[in-house]
Amino acid sequence: MGDNNLHGTIPLDFGVNLPNINWFSLYRNHLEGPIPYSLCNASRIEHLALDGNRFRGSVPMNLEKLQALQRFNLQDNQLGGEKDDMNFITSLTNCSNLYFLSLAINRFSGVLPSSIANLSSQLTHLHLGYNQISGTIPSGIENLANLKYFVMGENHFTGSIPIHLGKLQKLEVVALFDNTLSGRIPESIGNLTRLYRLNLGGNDLQGSIPWSLGNCQRLGGLFLSKNNFNGTIPKQVLYIPPLRMLFVGMNSLSGPFPLVVDGLKNLEILDVSNNKFSGEIPSTLGTCTHLEFLYMKVNSFQGNIPSSLSSLKGLKELDLSHNNLSGQIPIYLEEFLFLQYLNLSFNDLEGAVPEHRIFQNASALSIQGNRKLCGGITKLGLPPCSKLAPKKHKKALPLIGIVISGVIAVLSLFLLSYFFAHYWLKKSSKKSPIISSMGERFLEVTYAEILKATDGFSSANLIGVGSFGFVYKGILDQIGLTAAIKVLKLQQHRAPKSFVAECKALRSIRHRNVVKILSVCSSIDFTGNDFKALVFEYMPNGSLDTWLHPNEEKHNSTCLNFIQRLNVAIDVASALDYLHHDCEASVVHCDLKPSNVLLDEDMVAHVGDFGLARIFSKDVGNCYQTESSSIGIKGSIGYVAPEYGMGGEVSSYGDVYSYGILLLEMFMGKRPTDDIFKDNLNLHQLAKMAFPERVIEIIDQRLLLEGNVNISSNEDYNEMRSRMHECLLSLVRIGISCSVEAQKERSEMREVMLQLQGVRDFYLGVNKYKAKEKKAPLSLEGPSYISNY
Repeated sequence: MGDNNLHGTIPLDFGVNLPNINWFSLYRNHLEGPIPYSLCNASRIEHLALDGNRFRGSVPMNLEKLQALQRFNLQDNQLGGEKDDMNFITSLTNCSNLYFLSLAINRFSGVLPSSIANLSSQLTHLHLGYNQISGTIPSGIENLANLKYFVMGENHFTGSIPIHLGKLQKLEVVALFDNTLSGRIPESIGNLTRLYRLNLGGNDLQGSIPWSLGNCQRLGGLFLSKNNFNGTIPKQVLYIPPLRMLFVGMNSLSGPFPLVVDGLKNLEILDVSNNKFSGEIPSTLGTCTHLEFLYMKVNSFQGNIPSSLSSLKGLKELDLSHNNLSGQIPIYLEEFLFLQYLNLSFNDLEGAVPEHRIFQNASALSIQGNRKLCGGITKLGLPPCSKLAPKKHKKALPLIGIVISGVIAVLSLFLLSYFFAHYWLKKSSKKSPIISSMGERFLEVTYAEILKATDGFSSANLIGVGSFGFVYKGILDQIGLTAAIKVLKLQQHRAPKSFVAECKALRSIRHRNVVKILSVCSSIDFTGNDFKALVFEYMPNGSLDTWLHPNEEKHNSTCLNFIQRLNVAIDVASALDYLHHDCEASVVHCDLKPSNVLLDEDMVAHVGDFGLARIFSKDVGNCYQTESSSIGIKGSIGYVAPEYGMGGEVSSYGDVYSYGILLLEMFMGKRPTDDIFKDNLNLHQLAKMAFPERVIEIIDQRLLLEGNVNISSNEDYNEMRSRMHECLLSLVRIGISCSVEAQKERSEMREVMLQLQGVRDFYLGVNKYKAKEKKAPLSLEGPSYISNY
């Protein structure tokens, strides 16, 4: 019964009426009240999951009868807050089969009883984080010999880290962050050779970082920030190949930064901010080519920014502020395609500021406090650079000209040879280079295999028909699973170009909300005609269109409820945000509509059908240049952006328009092509006329019937109706803003996605916001949460 919309309390006689229950799971509901004392009578229970509710009060002290209990999850409730509210742990020492115990995210306080060391020796998971537990970590914790996850962060623990923790050699995660622990990190931590995450950040630990941590050769995340460590980072720690995240910021580390950082080939995040490091930034950092986030602010680094950092092309954020760096801003930084934040402020940099990519976005760039800088975009407010070039450069011009001419000649010869070879290769094979590259990544299947999988293209296996092809359901022996096979109608004029466009778009896309391509086929059939097909992951719940507009003979259960529609909307927005901003080459879908949104078995949405997609390479700023001229953009009537109909250029704003129409359709229940839309009335205008006072009149009435389900009182009914009404107002407002006629007035998909997530947070977390908010926010801003587990 987990993950539903259950309200109320657990009956007080629950254990009396169900003494033989074996599995009881009520996670992620809206249940409240106390955990009944009669629970102890259900002595055969093995799995008890009450997490993600609103239970409050004390946990019963009589749990010793639950001797079969294996998994006990109470996290994310409102339990505790009373004197000696942790003493129930003593009654759990009789549960000899217990392997999982989570009490995290509650209100437990007071001292952790020493009896915790007497829990089952089978215990592998112990989660006590995000409470108000105080005192020291009890001695004897080393008795829990099979412990793998030891999470006690965000409490009020004091004292030192037990030296005997090093005896728990099966530990994989140790998280003691955000307490008030003091003393040194025990050298014995180095005995934990299976450890892959160690989080001790936000304490009062002192001394040096122990070199023995280098023995933890599986460590993927090391979090030591916000302590009082001194010395430097031991070289042994910098030779842990799997290490991806290293946080040592806000300590008192000093001296030159170790040169041996080149041992961290898989490092993705490095934070050494707010320390006392000096000397030059090591050039060996350039070998950490997986780095995405590099924070070195507030130290005493000096010298130039190393040229070797030019190899860190995947950087998303770089902060070198508040140091003593000198020289010019490296020109290679404007070549970093993924760089979203750059802070070079308060150094001694000089010369011209570059003007492309990140340097065009004043809000993502900080360079103040460098008095010798000049140039850059106007918004930076810097003085212009001197146009006088040094005379010695003039003498070099002839030599440069000779070198450039030589290079051009060599390149011309090379290109001539390449195209000559390519011509003969092309003559010897009809296969498109796009298909060849697809074949290198995916298993290529033959016509015979597809013929067999679809039972001779039987109409019984036909699950869809589109402009450029038929879609069949079939089982491919080579892949061993059910697939959706799109067979192109090559006699259709634009079908071959559609096939190439879809291959180009999908060959490098990897996202949970984009349909997954499994294989391709470019061959000839048994009569000698060209045959082309694409093989996709099968989506058992069909298209969004069939759920929004079920046939009359279908049962009403095919209707999506409010939260399902909202989840689908967020899934589609996430896919478009990825296509527009996070692909190696930006992709504009050009044909977004409900029939091209497919739902898997978990009702997760996947955007499909890239037959009209356009691929763009970023030039500078927000300007794009097309890499594909595949076919004329038409889109689908009702969803296509108005500027396309007037010969306008393809852009991501066209997808935003289509998304706005799709969003309105999802919650209004009307197609943009319905008969009521005539005489210049369309879906956007209808929504705009009704907004805000009469929005409820245009909403899909099936959604409003949800108010009659699982309602225990008039107060609950009115509260839910009010909450949904506020959310619907926000959703219609977003749909209207996305589908305005002027493309420059439409939002970016990233902003839309964040707004929708804010609406969902409001709807699901009404108790958190209802006392503070009068209506659902368009966006909820706040610090991002990164799991410390």
